[in-house]
Amino acid sequence: MDEVRAGRTLKSNPRTPRSRSETGRFKPALLLLFVGSGFAALVYEVVWFHLLQLAVGASAISLAVLLGSFMGGMCLGSIAFARLVSPTLHPLRVYAWLEFGIGGIGLVLLFLLPLVGRIYVTSVGYGLESILFRGFVAAICLLPPTILMGATLPAISRWIRTTKIGISQLGFFYGANIAGAVLGTFLAGFFLLRLFDTIVATYVAISINLLVGAVALWLASRNPFEATDFEEADEADSPVPTAPYVVIALSGLTALGAEVVWTRQLSLLFGTTVYNFSLILLVFLSGLGLGSTFGAVLSRRTSEPSDALGKCQLLLVPSILWGSILITERMPYWQPNEEFLPWILDSTAYVFAFDMIRCGIAMLPATILWGTSFPLALAAAARKADPGKLVGGIYAANTAGAIVGSLFFTLIWIPLAGTRTAQ
Repeated sequence: MDEVRAGRTLKSNPRTPRSRSETGRFKPALLLLFVGSGFAALVYEVVWFHLLQLAVGASAISLAVLLGSFMGGMCLGSIAFARLVSPTLHPLRVYAWLEFGIGGIGLVLLFLLPLVGRIYVTSVGYGLESILFRGFVAAICLLPPTILMGATLPAISRWIRTTKIGISQLGFFYGANIAGAVLGTFLAGFFLLRLFDTIVATYVAISINLLVGAVALWLASRNPFEATDFEEADEADSPVPTAPYVVIALSGLTALGAEVVWTRQLSLLFGTTVYNFSLILLVFLSGLGLGSTFGAVLSRRTSEPSDALGKCQLLLVPSILWGSILITERMPYWQPNEEFLPWILDSTAYVFAFDMIRCGIAMLPATILWGTSFPLALAAAARKADPGKLVGGIYAANTAGAIVGSLFFTLIWIPLAGTRTAQ
């Protein structure tokens, strides 16, 4: 009823600032902004993966260090945002300047990475010192832009109320961001890098950042913002639940651990090219996007998001087992030949589509559940406080778990025990 009265007041007095309860009116525009943001981020990731692969090597250790640096920046950005950025600032303006910053750093890295490659080649060694130097190189290159990327979701969350409907909207924004990431992965891996080069791909990502930032500034100019919903007193009166943070961290750990194992195994079937890396990442992100959309709907309808979150984690056990069995025992025999689907061999596009279907059958059940867990964790941890701190905390916990999973499985568990035990 309060929202209805607010809407009537706004109609009767057009000079009254729009409140955040009206964000449903601009929800399609905000979703498109997050699609563009995710698109640019994954174009950068594919391009930087390609460039840093040339600069610091293509070994499994290099890949783990690069992924750890990328996700580490996202984690730092999500944690630092609520502590460094005042909640009184307009969320859409903050979001716009984050996008401008990402585009500016992307332009700098386009010319900096070749120089880094030359320095690395002249200084590279062997053993632990080489690994540490690879990590330093990756961190220097990736931390600045990924810190800004990690702050985008907490920034826009301050435009949403921490109600059940508001938390559900955040789940949709997260899904839109992943949908853009899927599109960016596909176009970067199969179109931009194949037909053009890393320079063109980077310019496309920068253009998207600038466009998203400009639209966000335009929306901010039409919608004044008043930070009245998350005072320190409200936050002090609301206890912080710890279980959702622990669960979503473990969920991120298992997600990246499984991705590392599955990427390692699928590379034996598909090869280790940038196209196959994009293919696996595309399927993985598609499952996360579908799951986050479903989780956003579920978080609005369920009265016990913690129970739903726990059930998702339990269902992951047979889902991971399903993917492991298919990848190791079934997929090697699903090969097109003269007797089985011979027409697929007539086109490279058919081969990629067939590989994508095989990956989807094996990976989608688990990835959908991992994606569903994020909105449910937000709903389980929701309280009347700064939405940026809530989203930043859950996102940071998930990303921190993902970092531990990628590094632990790649550097310790798989070398010591093998992929079968890791699964």
